[in-house]
Amino acid sequence: MKNLSSNYFNPFFSHIYVEQRVRDHPRTRRILAKYQEAAVIEIGHYKDVFCRGGQDPALQRRSQKLILAAKEGALMYPGAAVCQDFGNEHFYYTSCMMNCIYDCEYCYLKGMYPSANIVLFVNLEDFFEEAKRMLADRPLYLCVSYDTDLLAAESIAGYAGAWSRFAAGYPERLKIEIRTKCADRYFFEHQKPLSHVIYAFTLSPQAVVECFEHHTPSLKARLAQAAAAADAGFPVRLCFDPMIYVHGWQQHYDEMLDQVFRAIDPQMLTDVSVGSFRIPRDYLKRMRRQQPDSAAAWFPYELEDGYYHYPTALMEQMEHHLASRLRERLPEEKIFVWTHPSVPGQQ
Repeated sequence: MKNLSSNYFNPFFSHIYVEQRVRDHPRTRRILAKYQEAAVIEIGHYKDVFCRGGQDPALQRRSQKLILAAKEGALMYPGAAVCQDFGNEHFYYTSCMMNCIYDCEYCYLKGMYPSANIVLFVNLEDFFEEAKRMLADRPLYLCVSYDTDLLAAESIAGYAGAWSRFAAGYPERLKIEIRTKCADRYFFEHQKPLSHVIYAFTLSPQAVVECFEHHTPSLKARLAQAAAAADAGFPVRLCFDPMIYVHGWQQHYDEMLDQVFRAIDPQMLTDVSVGSFRIPRDYLKRMRRQQPDSAAAWFPYELEDGYYHYPTALMEQMEHHLASRLRERLPEEKIFVWTHPSVPGQQ
């Protein structure tokens, strides 16, 4: 089935599932107006579609559907141990969109969700209200693009711009990170740079992009966009995380760094992050069921404290090598290396 031509599949968002309670929401109407050819199907709750049994996420990725819903319950979550807090004490993330239009073989979302379809929560203002309540008690470092790529979906939802505009009202209390692999120049040309809204570009060697990061922009395109954003005054973070093992990884990552610093003045960077691939045990099990022939999913990882990671010697070698190369161009305080909890001395 995976070898079938795209002609055998419906186009993306050929069907849009809409919770009855948000059918008349202004954001729902705006989105449906963009996809007038789509079949609109009313549902009671997004989980009736998103969490139903018998789904094949691998096939769904060939023709993703959109689900419009309202998020209830918890809207903000403490940052996970496998994620970097960049020295921020009150580290949280939020998910106003679930799943991604890209198809990276190593993405933890494949192990986290039972479906490859995309859920967009149209009640964004409720997320803003929750952030306001939290900001009344403490400053926040809030990552808004962990369980999706908001910039890649900006033409659908406009949420990256909306979060930036919200953050403009809290310059002293709120810091936002928007992580992306997108290379959308239009967004940055029509957005105001703010010192406390950080755009974090995930970068990989082109060999990794071609093998594992399907449908994403090339390394060259991402670098061009990151450089343009930095030149325009946007805070730019470069994320070499997760590092992915490929044959000849050291040469590939060295060549990538040469490209990075030909494209971007290191003094223009807010900071950089380094970390090798790691994933919760249950997530990897689900990823492997979905991708029986993926080298990224089936690497012989080590299991430790409920997480899989590269064998310790390889993990330390990869992260140490990249961090050492970065120290040639950047001060120590701008380099954040994720440290495995069981390896406190890891560099």
